Amino acid sequence: MTVETQAVKLTETAETVLKRRYYLKGEQGEPVENWEKLCRRVANAVALPDRDLDDYEELKDHFFSLIYQLDFLPNSPCLMNAGTGIGQLSACFVLPVEDSMEGIFSAVKNGALVHKTGGGTGYSFSRLRPKNATVSSTQGVASGPLSFAAVFDVATETIKQGGKRRGANMGVLRVDHPDIMDFICAKEDQTRFTNFNFSVAITDAFMKALYDEAEYDLVDPVTCEIVERLNAREVYDKIVELAWHNGEPGVLFIDTANRANPTPQLGEFEATNPCGEQWLLPYESCNLGSINLGQFVKGGEVDYDRLARCTRLATRFLDNVIDCNVFPIPEIAEMTMKTRKIGLGVMGLHDMLIQMAIPYGSRNARELSSKVMSFIRRVSQETSEELARIKEPFPAYDPKTNDYTPRRNAALTSIQPTGTVSMIADCASGCEPYFSIVMVKHVMDGDRLLMVNKHFERVAKEEGFYSSELMAKVADTGTVVGHSEIPAVWQDVFRTAQDISYGDHIQMQGNLQCNGVDSSISKTINMSNAATKEDVRLAYMMGYELGCKGLTVYRDGSRDHQVLNTKSASEKTRQEAVVSQDGLIDKQDLPDVLSAKRYRLKDPDHNNIYIIICFDENEKPMEVFVKFPYENRVDLKDKSTMWTTSCRLVSLALRYNIPMEEVIKQLDRSSGHMLDLPAQLGKLLKSFMAATQNGFHVKCPDCGSMLAFEEGCETCHSCGYSKCS
Repeated sequence: MTVETQAVKLTETAETVLKRRYYLKGEQGEPVENWEKLCRRVANAVALPDRDLDDYEELKDHFFSLIYQLDFLPNSPCLMNAGTGIGQLSACFVLPVEDSMEGIFSAVKNGALVHKTGGGTGYSFSRLRPKNATVSSTQGVASGPLSFAAVFDVATETIKQGGKRRGANMGVLRVDHPDIMDFICAKEDQTRFTNFNFSVAITDAFMKALYDEAEYDLVDPVTCEIVERLNAREVYDKIVELAWHNGEPGVLFIDTANRANPTPQLGEFEATNPCGEQWLLPYESCNLGSINLGQFVKGGEVDYDRLARCTRLATRFLDNVIDCNVFPIPEIAEMTMKTRKIGLGVMGLHDMLIQMAIPYGSRNARELSSKVMSFIRRVSQETSEELARIKEPFPAYDPKTNDYTPRRNAALTSIQPTGTVSMIADCASGCEPYFSIVMVKHVMDGDRLLMVNKHFERVAKEEGFYSSELMAKVADTGTVVGHSEIPAVWQDVFRTAQDISYGDHIQMQGNLQCNGVDSSISKTINMSNAATKEDVRLAYMMGYELGCKGLTVYRDGSRDHQVLNTKSASEKTRQEAVVSQDGLIDKQDLPDVLSAKRYRLKDPDHNNIYIIICFDENEKPMEVFVKFPYENRVDLKDKSTMWTTSCRLVSLALRYNIPMEEVIKQLDRSSGHMLDLPAQLGKLLKSFMAATQNGFHVKCPDCGSMLAFEEGCETCHSCGYSKCS
């Protein structure tokens, strides 16, 4: 090997993710790769387009070292498919949806082909005529964009993306489409369009009407006639209300994006990929990769020389991916080759700031992050210009229209979600702050394992405030803020996504967008559960004024089945009782139907006992029953009475909103009495709570751990599941 490469030890989480999703499998489903073999497979495949160049052999080693040492990782399809029979290496696609049955179902078919190979798709439904519009060919009426979006959703549900990645879509509708109000409200019912993120394409004309407290036009996209006028404030308030309610729809500032369109001669942007960071023309695709900024801090400073070397190699890597890519349909291949867009982004930005003791929400953090991103963009452009001289500029380059130096790639940078690849690299996702500093992983028998952030553990031990008790307290509260044992300076540095104000989140996104990002940024603007609709309204306005090309806000706990993310907050929710007018606490009424889980136990005499725990739609336990198979036996009568009475008391406590943890605590205190009945019942209830993650989190469908909402998507930090990939 001509390139020096140091051995890398991956974390247990990284190995779990790789074994589940990335390593090639044998006939029996067992992994036949390790990290080194995967990196060799990818590096060799991506270097192949340069096999006729003098530095080909060295380039393979450089690509290998770049990935193996976790300095840079390409998107998941590249890691999964490079050097395999699938060979589709891009993550992002936008497909046109034409206003005809042939066009609509052609898009459904093409989307299925994209999903099958591991990509995500964006669709604009803005070309479709509104519902009840006349269809001249059949003398009927149109069913509207939402009815066809439902068809795309069902088609996506059947695709498992080669068994590795799930189908994900972005659905976009312009704010001036006649069906816009239906679209805004479409995901109020969260059982609908579950394979879509929905975003409203906001125009400058709409924003002007909003500022002027005026009406604006709704335009039939087929006839181009004005069919109605709406009050901009009322429409905006509805967007805000639904975003406050459950995080959707997001907003895309379509005119802002088109002002930065590097190839306007080819058309206008209509939509983005599923997470919103990649604006693409119809049939365009883009491959992505992220530089791990946490790897480039040396002596408390950014190592710009090493970062420049990494950026040059990463740019060349992503450009090569285009040439060795196997595209799902010819139209995508043709359009992608015309513009040769790449999406070079970052991950581990918070790791970089932590190592330099800079709080994420500070002005210093924004200034440094903008400087680093601008540096990456400049070096990437220089590399792309050099590649254009060696090879050729992207074919659609037109000096009459494109007022920039010829380069190999029409677009160079974006900041994308890095959910699973950042788990492999053991760093924060994309440009997001860490979602938690101490995580709880539930294991057998209700026990829990604390997973402490590597930087926090190092600092805590170096500064002398580390203890297992403190780590448990941080895990229980979900934050480092407010613990007197932790010095104030480190409380600021280790603030997590929920501890940072939404204004600081948006300013970070705006600074990065305007300083080094060609396309857009996938980022979640986290808000506390107490955030108001006015906060959401101001957030969207702030994002527009700062030059963001899109924005996703998420109020903690606003989605069904997800009621707050910290132990203290969820306990607060569970303790909220219904208070009657006379000040007394009312007992909760029970619905006619409840779900249940049945557990079989054996008492000390080896008699079977069946415990049934009934719970509501949020998996909150509501009632506990006991059943003896031989309840008529005289020798079991006393035992049956004790169990039945205990279960009735537990059920009564639950209906008065006593937290399950308090019930279990009381049962534990009685351990050793009455044939250990309380201890057995308490142990069983602990198992139930552990299995349902306390019943107050969105659970990962793959492993059951808590999902975090970040980068516009629900992500599991235990196994790597992502709803959007």
